[in-house]
Amino acid sequence: MRGKGMTYETGFVRNGRSARESFEPEVVKRELAIIRDDLHCTAVHLVGGDPDRLERAARWAADLGLEVWFSPYPLEQTHEEMLALFADCATRAERLRATGANVVFVTGVELSVMNQGFLPGNDTAERVSLLLAEPEGRAERLAEVSKKLDPFLEAAVEIVRERFHGPVTYACIQFEQVDWSRFDFVTVELIRSADVADLFRAGVRTLVAQGKPVAITGFGTATWRGSGDVAPRSMEIVEHDKKTGDPVRIDGEYERDEAGQAAYLRELLEIFDEEGVDSAFVFLFALYNYPHRTGRDDLDLASFGLVKVLEDRSGTAYPGLNWEPKEAFAAVAGHYAKP
Repeated sequence: MRGKGMTYETGFVRNGRSARESFEPEVVKRELAIIRDDLHCTAVHLVGGDPDRLERAARWAADLGLEVWFSPYPLEQTHEEMLALFADCATRAERLRATGANVVFVTGVELSVMNQGFLPGNDTAERVSLLLAEPEGRAERLAEVSKKLDPFLEAAVEIVRERFHGPVTYACIQFEQVDWSRFDFVTVELIRSADVADLFRAGVRTLVAQGKPVAITGFGTATWRGSGDVAPRSMEIVEHDKKTGDPVRIDGEYERDEAGQAAYLRELLEIFDEEGVDSAFVFLFALYNYPHRTGRDDLDLASFGLVKVLEDRSGTAYPGLNWEPKEAFAAVAGHYAKP
């Protein structure tokens, strides 16, 4: 692969609140350097809802020589709010690109399920449940999503390209039918579950055969045994606060399986390499509001992160940083280190 990538969260913002409370420059700079030097990445997919954080992280990543995929990630926003966010971020991304940095602009991620106006439902879980609830009429519901998404993406791309003059893409969920002629990369959030395991490689091959460079984002799995079988939904073992939506605890007893998470990522990266994918971005470096604890309080069991976040203490592998690498960290580093 040309782009050996990692997704890095700058802070998912929902209802004005960031899931990542702390954003200390020296910590972020150090973590981005670890992504380049220890994980052997050549590109980073920066996601989040705060344009200022995205711009700062993008500048620091570019200073390290990383290719920057500048990715505003709206959550529960209206169409007008999303377009305003994209306009702001496109201006910032162009400012960085003009300095000579390699920048790709990502015009949102899985917009139809993460935001308002494309599907019925008050939140992502409700939208997905309503969309997939009954087989009868499902094809029509999926078609309706794409019918609403297409004109929005057309308007969004026009706004972005007025302000940003580098390559542009959109990170789609698989059922979204996207007109890729308006984008420079075909970018898909492609996660393997047991249901599609026998079709997964052929699906990747079909994407590559279209002729446009393919980027894979959003792939990974949680850290409990069996999570890879239900990977797109492997975070659903978490109970959330009904008022704030914050993760609170795990909904039952699960066995930690770092080796399983590592094997899953290794297998997918090998497929992407062998089938000619241009760039792949492991999801994700760390999920900062899913800390590693004990028992049912161990939110890291549901985290796709390559590192387990610690509360109120530093790790030993990287003193001064509040996390420890999981086995998946070494698996990704080993794969990306190959010539």
